[in-house]
Amino acid sequence: MQMCFVLLFGGTESLLLTVMAYDRYVAICNPLQYPVVMSNKVCMQLLAISWVTAVQAATGLTYLIFPLPFCGSNRINHFFCDIPPLLQLTHGDTSMNNIAIYVLSMVFSMVPFLLISASYGKIISNVLNLSSARGRAKAFSTCSSHLTVVVLFYGTASITYLQPTSNQSEERGKLLSLFYTILIPTLNPIIYNLRNKDITMALRKLLTNLLT
Repeated sequence: MQMCFVLLFGGTESLLLTVMAYDRYVAICNPLQYPVVMSNKVCMQLLAISWVTAVQAATGLTYLIFPLPFCGSNRINHFFCDIPPLLQLTHGDTSMNNIAIYVLSMVFSMVPFLLISASYGKIISNVLNLSSARGRAKAFSTCSSHLTVVVLFYGTASITYLQPTSNQSEERGKLLSLFYTILIPTLNPIIYNLRNKDITMALRKLLTNLLT
């Protein structure tokens, strides 16, 4: 159950980050059409698609674990029940599991990342054509927090799930898992509120107190 929920929430976040990139693309490149393109109905549909897709993927990967033979130690050398450390405990053929992991990693990591990159490619091209320096700065400021989360989340998750299980270091796997399961979600409210002047001032005071 723990593994299923970790996969579910991670997959949903990946798809929602893609939806957010599309939202910013429409807001910056087609601002006049934004109320129509990103209406409440469309937002709810995109949200539902993200959750349904993630539920199916998480359930499928979890189901593939049950037929595997487990013997010996029942202790997982990890912070939580994740697929790579769990597969290390089995003595059966895990080729189907590894194939499923790579396929779904491509669907939930590489494909969304490419779509996000394409969205920001259009955004950057559009912003650079703006004549106002203030307008360009405002547009980049709007996207900076989302880009930060995207790089941190997709970077650590891709390294974890796209790397062959036999080549994975246990300690490095633990460290990377802390990033995309605990650290990044914890920092999300701060990253998304960096444009807030009160948050910025509070962080400056905190850093000043720590350094003095």
